[in-house]
Amino acid sequence: MNIKVLVLFYSRHGATEEMANLIARGVEEVDGVQAKIRTVPAISTVCEATEDDIPDNGALYASLDDLKHCNGLVLGSPTRFGNMAAPLKYFLDGTSSLWLSGALIGKPAAVFTSTSSMHGGQETTLTSMMLPLLHHGMLLAGLPYSQSALLETSSGGTPYGASHLAGIDNSRKIDEHESKLCIALGKRIATLAKTLV
Repeated sequence: MNIKVLVLFYSRHGATEEMANLIARGVEEVDGVQAKIRTVPAISTVCEATEDDIPDNGALYASLDDLKHCNGLVLGSPTRFGNMAAPLKYFLDGTSSLWLSGALIGKPAAVFTSTSSMHGGQETTLTSMMLPLLHHGMLLAGLPYSQSALLETSSGGTPYGASHLAGIDNSRKIDEHESKLCIALGKRIATLAKTLV
């Protein structure tokens, strides 16, 4: 059986996308599990503005079928005032048909984020992404303190999920602890997905 973990994210300046790639690497460290990386299009307050069906670069846009057919999900967004970014929220708001059919019930899920400042809302952003996943009946997993990087980090990393401190100008690279936690989160969801199939 081909076990797939969907790594679904929105990224504006690239840090969240880089985290998604690290998480996918962790997913694929588990034998028999494949990572599928997808993003969501930007949205606009101008009704006429639309995105092309295929992005210019990076991951393809997610579809409801990507969610329906995954065995696990890792969801990521930059922080927007302590909340997930509007494009990701917009995509999740369109998943009612999956909720009605129960398509995501019992699947493992986790969350990740990138923020500009140390106290910029990492944990509230992570919990904001958890709420729709709980409504879908997914099984949430965080990062246990057995991950030594969680105890040693002085930047990103929480028990609620992986996080990254990008800095005010978004130029701070993902450090060793943040990288380890991203990989560990991907590996954890892949292991749970494989166990639950």
